[in-house]
Amino acid sequence: MAIIESNKITKKYIKTSYDIRRPFRVEREEKVAVSGFDLEIEKGEFVGFLGSNGAGKTTFLKILSGIMHPTSGTAKVMGYTPWERDYRYLRQMAIVMGQKNQLWWDLPAIDSYNLLQAIYDIPDSRYKKNLEMMMEVLDMKDLLGKRLRNMSLGERMKCELAASFLHDPKVVFLDEPTIGLDVVSSRSIRKFLKMMNEEQKCTFILTSHYIGDIEELCKRVLIITKGEKVYDGTLLKLKERYAPNKRIEVFLQNLEDKKTFAHLSVKEKKIEENKGIIYADKSALGEITKEVFSKFSLENILISDADTEEIIRKIFGQK
Repeated sequence: MAIIESNKITKKYIKTSYDIRRPFRVEREEKVAVSGFDLEIEKGEFVGFLGSNGAGKTTFLKILSGIMHPTSGTAKVMGYTPWERDYRYLRQMAIVMGQKNQLWWDLPAIDSYNLLQAIYDIPDSRYKKNLEMMMEVLDMKDLLGKRLRNMSLGERMKCELAASFLHDPKVVFLDEPTIGLDVVSSRSIRKFLKMMNEEQKCTFILTSHYIGDIEELCKRVLIITKGEKVYDGTLLKLKERYAPNKRIEVFLQNLEDKKTFAHLSVKEKKIEENKGIIYADKSALGEITKEVFSKFSLENILISDADTEEIIRKIFGQK
């Protein structure tokens, strides 16, 4: 049985605009943020949502977390209707938004945690166990006495994540949790989320602009554009569906290499700085590689599947 399910969820806004030259004339325009969204997620899944800005990802998470009411449609998370905001539901879920703080800005992190313990009525033993575990895994022992306002972005994000897992949520919604973070902080957070998914069987929905987050954490991916779901499946099948071609990279060491690459008979090719890129249909791969190998040394050639970011750009460009 699905732990998260939605049926034809739609969210519409009415955008109102005024013209100062015509003060009594009001123009209203209907904007559809989410359109007829159907979804089923099983317990323990880690599902990634990909989409450009304004695609509807955050709106859908807000509906599932109960922050926002849909215009139409139904949804159930752990058997509860999210926007009814049943306390029993709120005690079993969490939402982490990379661009918004849930901890108090002027308080040390530990004071916010103690307050959250009281709000969620977490027993002392469980609270201490969870806090100690997250202090170790997220390497945040030195942050508990520090005010949020005095932390770096990476430090704040670690504290925000820890706050969201104090009450052992069964479902967690993550909206851009690694936005703006450096490589080290991002890796630490990914490691923590992966551990919570594998060991605690926590169910996640993750939205991110960073392909690295999706590739490392999510076995299942949804592509959303203009409020509609255009793909639901694995990254492997996504590549097979939208990018069946192979990517050939040729490292160009000098101007002469660039001239040689430019004169290849292949039509679909481009040069990016010191690298020549060819997208080859699998049926023509043998013929193309034969020509490339005749012009360049083997150690300067790399053949791979299409890059995930390239595929996403291709999908968004089609819509």
